[in-house]
Amino acid sequence: MNQLQTIQSKIYEIRGQRVMLDFDLAELYGIETKYLKRSVKNNIRRFPSDFMFELTKEEFDSLRCNFSTSKRGGIRYMPFAFSEHGVAQLSAVLNSDIAIEVNIQIIRTFVAMRQWITTPPIDKNAELREEMKKLKEYMEEVFADQNDINEDTRIQLELINQTLAELQVRNKEHEKAPRPRIGFIRYDE
Repeated sequence: MNQLQTIQSKIYEIRGQRVMLDFDLAELYGIETKYLKRSVKNNIRRFPSDFMFELTKEEFDSLRCNFSTSKRGGIRYMPFAFSEHGVAQLSAVLNSDIAIEVNIQIIRTFVAMRQWITTPPIDKNAELREEMKKLKEYMEEVFADQNDINEDTRIQLELINQTLAELQVRNKEHEKAPRPRIGFIRYDE
């Protein structure tokens, strides 16, 4: 899994916001969660409620199936959830090269997700249905043209048959009429 997918898998939707949890961020930054929390608490003015909030027990329990807990039987404090802006603020609080690099990747991930949501990928099934519709219309046109040709051919064949029938009638009329004899005529006088 590449870096973008790894970060995307750690973004959750809570309270109508896309957020990352403190222990996931600490893992990405390569620090312990308690140090991240301490840095945030020491700079709490940088994190208003739309940048960071603490999960309730119910919110955490509903997310628990998405990640594993520590071997000591769980977490002692509810995790902090950071919005995209909160993650950006973390780069100011955690002033290390790793934190800056990871924050850039996280912000890019949030931006990519926002773009994906606003311009969803093309629905291949709808595209195929449209192509099938166009193909069907084209085939109907071809068959209609073919039927027109067939109708023209049928009319022409009827005219030919009618002409042949007229010729046969004339020929029979001509056969019934007495034909002049060919040869010498003998007059017995």
